[in-house]
Amino acid sequence: MANVSAIHTVGNSIVTFLRNTYPRTVAGQPMPDCGFDLVSSGELANPDDSLPRITLFLYRITVNEHCRQQRPGKQSPEQQAPLGLDLHYLLTAWAGNAHDEQLPLAWAMRQIYQFPILDASSLAPEAGWGADEVIQIIPAELPNEDMMRIWDALEPSYRISVSYIARLVRIDPDSLIGIQPVVATRFGYGNLEGGAP
Repeated sequence: MANVSAIHTVGNSIVTFLRNTYPRTVAGQPMPDCGFDLVSSGELANPDDSLPRITLFLYRITVNEHCRQQRPGKQSPEQQAPLGLDLHYLLTAWAGNAHDEQLPLAWAMRQIYQFPILDASSLAPEAGWGADEVIQIIPAELPNEDMMRIWDALEPSYRISVSYIARLVRIDPDSLIGIQPVVATRFGYGNLEGGAP
């Protein structure tokens, strides 16, 4: 489980992994120079096609349907369950020609396919990940209509994109919920000394 930096850290870790493993050649064929960036919707408004690049854009966050209020086994019943999230990304290619657009995108897709798990050693440390923490990156089936709606809401025109989900991102609560102990009072009935029953 991690702190509130977890969402940004996951995207940043995916981009860093792709940037650090991008090869100069594949099967004897030279790869185009390519940048890898984690971007916001505002940064997509002014795309730069002067250098091929692959962007990762977080377009949606959902509460994981299988882990609502579920506590890991090591937590006590008094501790509030972590917030379990799924992060929905678009991996998009930007270039001035088809070769420079499609080659890096195909490589990035294969790389994520071959290495779909981010563990504590590959996640940026700012989020305070646990040693046993893993994030799985899986392809998402995004219908064409939904893809077009996303691009219609963004400033640039459509670019070839692939959708992924990073799950399960667990964010710790700030602290334990303050639970007061139960206080019980017993009342007794009987005769008072010198009084009526």
